[in-house]
Amino acid sequence: MSAENLISPDRVMDVREIPCSIKHGLILRTCVELPMGCHFILLNGRDPVPLRDQISVSWPGVFAWEYLVQKTDEVRVKITKLKAVKPQR
Repeated sequence: MSAENLISPDRVMDVREIPCSIKHGLILRTCVELPMGCHFILLNGRDPVPLRDQISVSWPGVFAWEYLVQKTDEVRVKITKLKAVKPQR
């Protein structure tokens, strides 16, 4: 599954229907591969707090995390890459 195919022309990555076992890694890969200065909007069915925590611990100060919508069944987060980063293994 390619992250590029999941991001719509309006930069929204809708992961609500993707199984959690795949979703987390796919989002992390998308963040790492994102060009510096670019963003995407993550659309999920719940607040991805564990993902936010992992990103902030793994790459402190590299990604900006901005909530655009916070509803019970819909969360939209704008994730912007602020600095270059090497993928972790």
